[in-house]
Amino acid sequence: MTSGAPLVLYQGRTVHRRETPFRRAFSYPVAMIGLDIDRLNEARRGLRLFSVDRFNAIAFFRKDHGQRREGADLRAWAEARLSAAGVDLEGGPIELITFPRVLGIGFSPISLWLARGPEGDLRGAVYEVHNTFGEAHAYVSKVDADHGRMTADKEFHVSPFFDVSGAYRFTLRQGPSRLELIVENMAAAGRDHVASLLVRPRAASDGAILSWLASLPFSGLGVILAIHWQALLLLARGARYRDKPAQRANQTTVTAPAEEPEQDAERGMRKP
Repeated sequence: MTSGAPLVLYQGRTVHRRETPFRRAFSYPVAMIGLDIDRLNEARRGLRLFSVDRFNAIAFFRKDHGQRREGADLRAWAEARLSAAGVDLEGGPIELITFPRVLGIGFSPISLWLARGPEGDLRGAVYEVHNTFGEAHAYVSKVDADHGRMTADKEFHVSPFFDVSGAYRFTLRQGPSRLELIVENMAAAGRDHVASLLVRPRAASDGAILSWLASLPFSGLGVILAIHWQALLLLARGARYRDKPAQRANQTTVTAPAEEPEQDAERGMRKP
């Protein structure tokens, strides 16, 4: 965690752009949290409006991530996947950036596990993707200073409007004042869809949480409603609906460096 704090609030915006078979774009404000997974007890200390594993205004539940069960060891889960990608943290911290539950309700389409070495250097990333059917898949990257953009075969059903085929391309940048992620859905004929996330960190306090709730009072339920609302709009425009296939046995995929220039991913992604 670049700030060194056990809990950070993130606020910003997500933009989605569909490019085939017709063009459509939309954007929404988002609110997320970043947690040092080894310091969960510290993260809730001194806060009345944030809890770990129990109901609150905003809350983080371990069972929503990783092994997705009560009391799961988050670090062991993350390290096992990072190791498969050749990442050695040497005991360094792991920050989990995700959508919390808000008033007991929440859904995180994607959660980012950012893994650092003892000196704070970013060494690996896990993109934990969830669908609305209660399934999850982890795409794991070894961070290389020479390759800021990674690719992996698509192995997981996310949207009923896209096949489980083609590939994802991930572009990740994080600095002291912002986090940016671009995910492209690539098919044989080119890019089908691109989504971006741009958020900025803010120190966690009860006052900051109240401000967050005032600006996004239904952010937990809002993520779920937005997904289904956009699905209805796509159906109304004639998008083809595909039945969900059975989840594949392998639930972890290691990425590889992408060769295409990064500026292609960024074109037009600031606003729809």
